[in-house]
Amino acid sequence: MPVIDVFNIKRERVGELELSDYVFNAPNKSYILHEVIRIQLANRRAGTASTKGRSEVSGGGRKPWRQKGTGRARAGTIRSPLWKGGGVVFGPKPRKYALKVPKKVRRLALRIALSNKVRDQQMTVLDSFALERIKTKDFLKIIGDLQLEGRVLVVVDGRDEKVEKSARNIPWVKVLPTEGINVFDLLKYENLLLSRDGVGKIEEALGK
Repeated sequence: MPVIDVFNIKRERVGELELSDYVFNAPNKSYILHEVIRIQLANRRAGTASTKGRSEVSGGGRKPWRQKGTGRARAGTIRSPLWKGGGVVFGPKPRKYALKVPKKVRRLALRIALSNKVRDQQMTVLDSFALERIKTKDFLKIIGDLQLEGRVLVVVDGRDEKVEKSARNIPWVKVLPTEGINVFDLLKYENLLLSRDGVGKIEEALGK
């Protein structure tokens, strides 16, 4: 069973926390992560690109000139794909890119990603993440005191307006509620920062 230190916002060790072996010590299976991320990114695609074929472009109802005797190539409509303003050949049409992933596979991928964070020592647990006011400068000071380098994913227990608004102008920080934690963000952000209560919520959601 992995054990992790618990800090306050000044990076002073205030205790330790035993993590669930089932959630935070899953064997690394990179192909599971790849499959879930592929599906997650596919589901984000809008699929709204659309073009018009020659039958959908307005105009071109009559033959532009007679078939023979002009010296020009024969033409039946000005909306031919060969003409400027004509239709598009095999152009994109609205479609759905959404794919489905089994619930068990999605939960397994989350456990693998969280376990990798623990193994790589990229997960920091705080006793609480209470800000007194909405202030980006105060939030940056906490990140600096915690000695977190690189991108930071902050997972809060429920909605925390002070944390969310203090961090929303920092491009390398993202704040998520425990319900919104996902594999893509866990891999994109090097550091995972969450509270002791947040760990409990995650273990409750992903446990057996």
